[in-house]
Amino acid sequence: MENKILVETSARHVHVTDADLEILFGPGAKLTPKKPLSQPGQYAAEERVTVVGPKKSIENVSILGPTRKQTQIEVSATDARSLGIETFIRESGKTEGTPGCTLIGPKGQIAVKEGVIVAKRHIHLNLDEAKAFGLADKQVVKVEIANDCRSLIFGDVVVRVRANFAAAMHIDTDESNAALCGSIVYGTIIK
Repeated sequence: MENKILVETSARHVHVTDADLEILFGPGAKLTPKKPLSQPGQYAAEERVTVVGPKKSIENVSILGPTRKQTQIEVSATDARSLGIETFIRESGKTEGTPGCTLIGPKGQIAVKEGVIVAKRHIHLNLDEAKAFGLADKQVVKVEIANDCRSLIFGDVVVRVRANFAAAMHIDTDESNAALCGSIVYGTIIK
């Protein structure tokens, strides 16, 4: 297999638990799928929240579904600075010891004690894709994005392999802007 991987920009978003969703949107609230994402079963929901930090708030932040076991807020490093929150680069789900924030929905608000992260750049692969690429779960690689004005090699890209994943690399908006990524971009995996 050619070592080309689709590179997607992951904008700021929130993952919530069922319990937190009900506090934010009212008893019995369920997420309403708006747009499917590249990872099977994942979607951007109609529901939006305001993320409040010590310095600033960011309104209209998308919730991604389905709900999860823990509430997590994923922002760019620029967002974290703007909110007044220390930047912690972590893999999704690894929120222990990270800063918190307040989330405000139309029916209530919650104080999230920890869970604000800048997501570590990563590649999603299913088992067959990982085998074809010759990559393993938790392997760290580089990915080159070549263009005619802002080519860039991203280091420290963690490979995440799971049966229900689909091949795609995720970077945040700061990283995407640094490489001047457009809507459809492919990177070359460097082992």
